[in-house]
Amino acid sequence: MNIFDETGQADGWDGRGAGEAKARKSIGKNVVRLVGAGAVAGLLAAALALPAVGGTGAVILSASDGLNLKAEDLKEPPLAEKTTVLDARGNQIAQFYEEYREVVPLSKVAEVMRTAIVSIEDYRFYEHGAIDLEGTSRALVKNLASGGVSQGGSSITQQYVKQVLLNTAVTTKDKNKALEASYGRKLNELRYAMAVEQKYSKDQILEKYLNIAYFGAGANGVQAAAKRFFGVNASELDLAQAATLAGAVQLPNSTDPEAGRKAQKRLLERRNVVLDRMAELKKITPEQAQEAKAKKLGYKGTPLPGGCGASPYPYFCMYVRNEILKNPSFGKTEKSRTQFLNRGGLTIKTTIDPKMQAAAERAIRKRVHASDNAVASEALIQPGTGMIKAMAASRKYGQNARRNEMSYNVVADAAHGGGVGFQAGSTFKTFTLLTALKKGMKISDGFSVGAGYRAPGYYTFKNCKGENIGDPTHTVTNDEGSGGFKTLQTGTWGSVNTFFMELEQRVGLCDTVQTAKSLGIKRSDGLKLQEYETFTLGINEMDPVTVANAYAAIGARGKYCAPMAISQITDRNGKVTDYQPQCRQALDPEVADAAANILSGVFTKGTMRGVGGIGRDAAGKTGTTDNQATAWFAGFTPDLAAAVSIGDPRGSTTHKLNGVTIGGTYYGAVFGATIPGPIWKDTMLSALRGVKATSFHPINTSRFGGCGSHCGGSVIGGNGRGGGGGDPVTVVPADM
Repeated sequence: MNIFDETGQADGWDGRGAGEAKARKSIGKNVVRLVGAGAVAGLLAAALALPAVGGTGAVILSASDGLNLKAEDLKEPPLAEKTTVLDARGNQIAQFYEEYREVVPLSKVAEVMRTAIVSIEDYRFYEHGAIDLEGTSRALVKNLASGGVSQGGSSITQQYVKQVLLNTAVTTKDKNKALEASYGRKLNELRYAMAVEQKYSKDQILEKYLNIAYFGAGANGVQAAAKRFFGVNASELDLAQAATLAGAVQLPNSTDPEAGRKAQKRLLERRNVVLDRMAELKKITPEQAQEAKAKKLGYKGTPLPGGCGASPYPYFCMYVRNEILKNPSFGKTEKSRTQFLNRGGLTIKTTIDPKMQAAAERAIRKRVHASDNAVASEALIQPGTGMIKAMAASRKYGQNARRNEMSYNVVADAAHGGGVGFQAGSTFKTFTLLTALKKGMKISDGFSVGAGYRAPGYYTFKNCKGENIGDPTHTVTNDEGSGGFKTLQTGTWGSVNTFFMELEQRVGLCDTVQTAKSLGIKRSDGLKLQEYETFTLGINEMDPVTVANAYAAIGARGKYCAPMAISQITDRNGKVTDYQPQCRQALDPEVADAAANILSGVFTKGTMRGVGGIGRDAAGKTGTTDNQATAWFAGFTPDLAAAVSIGDPRGSTTHKLNGVTIGGTYYGAVFGATIPGPIWKDTMLSALRGVKATSFHPINTSRFGGCGSHCGGSVIGGNGRGGGGGDPVTVVPADM
């Protein structure tokens, strides 16, 4: 946000009484060199004590109060500078800023730009000290004659001071004080300017001024202005362009080319004034001035870069932004974190892989249109690091509802700009499977189940608070109504609801919840997980990043790593901070191996057999919620994990995926293997092309390979219903 008085930045003819302040500056850095300073100061003292001609007789500032000409150090905090976000390959993908500014050294500003700004703002800049006696005396005489403050005489140094004070002002009151038309303000600026002249060379002051000045059209600093106005770097400005920017500085609001034709006409007139002044000072020839004046304004209005809406990866961009805004390690308060991001001039390197992102986008586009009511989203995570490699969705990010744009991060949780998410369905059965393996069950252990499951009593399940959970009046059924003997393998391959309800009863609801939590599972909306007996059926709302990351931990042999989007931050001073994966061993590696072994069968003997595998070791689980409200597929290889969801953001329970047209194809019902599974497969085939395949670690057959001690008897926490060997059974095509 830019706040300026209508006189803009240059006090050099702002009609607000700069004369007396100028006189004081003359007694600054070069007192000996500035001959006549004492006389001007004396004249100034008299002027300050006198009433305005024809005025009320009120004294503005007494000599005894105001004539302290001691230099005062100016606090110069770093300028607000844009933050640049890069992908894993170093390509720019986004920018964040409070003020669009790119600080550049004077050596990267065209010589003609330097000449133009000095010619129009302070042509004796390199000759005088903190104050220009000649200009100040002239302004003072005119002010006294007019009985007011009709002419100013600010040097570039004073203008720089004014902008520092304005940029550091926090409250509206402070900003108004930095702009007020008073002798007191001008005297303060003079004291600061004296110190600035003592501290820096003239070139350094000019460099600072060119970087802080506001030129209009949202552009702060000469580099941003050159890009915004003409689509070039400051080093590439020609005479006409330089004169235009030099002219814009004085009245940036009145000459803002974005304000319309009248403002552009005023800007053109100001440009020509600058050209005439440069010719008058013999900085250019009259012929050069005429040639430049004959040119059109040439304003291009290059769009201001930045913001997630302008990013090619808006959902990932939102994730990165919120990662900084919500993380106390980047600042104690959200305000300080916002300033760190928007003003810090950072370079943020991220984990997103352009190749994998493109793979996800293509796979989604192939099957789901942006105009569809249902929205598909996908996240890719690297096992063993938690690095987010891609975040894609079928709809564009934006605020235009008529274009069916998404106004929130559909791929992530609420903490990263997302919404409530979608129920994850049978992808949660994996956590019950893992719990059973942790408790000693073998892959062919099992029990017989019916077509329906009803809890024996209200006491059957206990949540993690020890409370009784279980509704004996509610019956859970299988999609195809099948039952029979099921093992950990066949029950998983067929995604048999009644088997997993019974399995969860035996291994414990709380233990299943704890397994899920150990893999980073938390609700997308930030609320506590719902710990009911149907937990294993995926009643909690999830987001693809969270689910993909949980499955990535299995692919990493139980090593859980928190989702990671930022790998490195370089501050404005070049200090580099590298960020490492935050990992812990969440599962026994052999338990993860056994789970991967079972889940790999989903592609060959289970609900994904109609879709098929990807030509390398892979494992996964389909998920469909009650009556096809939402559908999922989550899967992994040792090299990459991904989760795909699809649902209707208008409300998945009221707008189910039955009798719908998606991607131009009509579906009577959408299951996990109908759309999410094929999207996952296409994504992985493309994303992993050229990546050497890594095999799953072999299962420990002595620990998990046979039915062992459980054959012929009850299983962990059993009720006598189990028994029998692990004979092959017909795979149930249901997937709830």
